[in-house]
Amino acid sequence: MKLVFTLFVLILSQVLFSQEKVKWDFTYNTNNKTIEMKATIDEGWHLYSQYINNKIGPVPTAFVFTPTEKVKLIGKTEEPTPIKEYDENFEATLDFYKGEVVFSQKVEFISTQTIDGYVTFMVCNETMCLPPSDIPFKIELK
Repeated sequence: MKLVFTLFVLILSQVLFSQEKVKWDFTYNTNNKTIEMKATIDEGWHLYSQYINNKIGPVPTAFVFTPTEKVKLIGKTEEPTPIKEYDENFEATLDFYKGEVVFSQKVEFISTQTIDGYVTFMVCNETMCLPPSDIPFKIELK
């Protein structure tokens, strides 16, 4: 029983630790009519693009929005051009971000609404990766 508890604590601490390496800010940009999901990534760490070959190993960043009849998502979640470099952890050239990145999702709605969901992401540095994390969000659209 102690072993199970110890493993649980270790896994939980790893998940919480990865959440500390990336700070997320979720807002609605009224000028562009887009939801903006800004990731601020700690120095020495990187966050993977949404568009990587998942067979290679890292978990791509993914945004999941709870479906609602009052909010329509327009197109796919967009991201800026990522850094394309060789990643020692996976022995492959991968797309990722360092420092700060803003993902955006166009939306349409008629009156003030909220939309919620979660982001799944994984961070790595030059020697290790942390387990994927899910961060829930709720965004007010005005």
